[in-house]
Amino acid sequence: MMTCACVFPLVLLLAAAPVAAHANDSTYTDLDTDRCRTLSQEEEGASIVLECKGLKDQPVIYKEGDLRQAILYGKASKAYIDGTYETFGPFNYTGRRIEWRLDTAGMPFAAIQRWYISNSGAMEAGPAPADTGQVLVVSKVAGADGKSCVIGYVDALANPDPNVLAREIADTRADGFRCGMDIATFHGIRGPYAADPMRSFQTP
Repeated sequence: MMTCACVFPLVLLLAAAPVAAHANDSTYTDLDTDRCRTLSQEEEGASIVLECKGLKDQPVIYKEGDLRQAILYGKASKAYIDGTYETFGPFNYTGRRIEWRLDTAGMPFAAIQRWYISNSGAMEAGPAPADTGQVLVVSKVAGADGKSCVIGYVDALANPDPNVLAREIADTRADGFRCGMDIATFHGIRGPYAADPMRSFQTP
């Protein structure tokens, strides 16, 4: 039978133990380009820029041109909407599901989305060809500076736990990553179907 002399030290020990900080969390939204607002569009649909619903008050800027897609997350500035385009060399398209990484206050600071890369050049309806690459693109959500950009890539076909690795990149690189200055790179194993990124930054 435990005596009082043992109980009180145990209570004091538990009270003195540090409280663990909450880890970052994820929440998910789906990109529905049929319910977006058109910001700009070139003749005959050669390129289009849409503002779509994202997470809470954080929109998603969807850009498409020449069968290649680029996305900005959060309240990106007009300079970034007009002057940046980060995609892949081959034709490509994005998946619908967006994973948002949240800080301890529940605010999104990074987003993860899957790109499908048409290495064969075939962009037709139906099952994707066997050589279609899949890359998780990790991006910074625009803050007060209005800058959203890619901070890292994960080959979703070559790595055993690509989502875990993508979250690690988001959690460790988003805060200090300098859009337009730092270069996003592949992390983990890069297989033969993860094509080279294509970037354009024309901002002040």
